[in-house]
Amino acid sequence: MLSAAETVRIYKNQPEMTFYAGQVIFEQGQKGDCMYGILMGEVELHVDGKVVETIEAGDVFGEGALVHPDRNRASTAIAKTDCILASMNKERFLFAVQETPMFALKVMQSFSARLRRLKQLG
Repeated sequence: MLSAAETVRIYKNQPEMTFYAGQVIFEQGQKGDCMYGILMGEVELHVDGKVVETIEAGDVFGEGALVHPDRNRASTAIAKTDCILASMNKERFLFAVQETPMFALKVMQSFSARLRRLKQLG
């Protein structure tokens, strides 16, 4: 079974992107028009300047901007290590959810696990 990140790679709308350690991928409060799959490396998610989570290859992030009406990013994503990411816009996200139900389940699992970890921190 493909990881959520590999599914993003298949349905991506741009070439894979490289981010170097310390590079900002997106910032909290920014409007978002795509989600990301980590193909290689680690990404830190920051909320209000505090690291709340480090995610690794195989995981996805930024999906909230595709499903929330205001499209705002809830966190800042910064490459912890050099990373290779694939991105998916909303149109391709909706297509992937429709055509690949296991992708939708993996994205929901990722989102749910992230929410649970954040609740444990609070």
